[in-house]
Amino acid sequence: MEENKQKRETKGIDTSIVYDFKEFPDEISGRCDNCGNTLFKSSVKDFVFLRECRECGMKKSI
Repeated sequence: MEENKQKRETKGIDTSIVYDFKEFPDEISGRCDNCGNTLFKSSVKDFVFLRECRECGMKKSI
């Protein structure tokens, strides 16, 4: 069975690091800097909002 998902081209940003939004703001507002996806998983812990891209896994603390 073939996959229906299209592979997006990424910029090669390290996805194991949690980036700080103040130091690395979005290049295009509301889009992932690595793959350009607009869907994110969001979580809050200890008053820190964490945004993770559903496509490539890049994380930013906002």
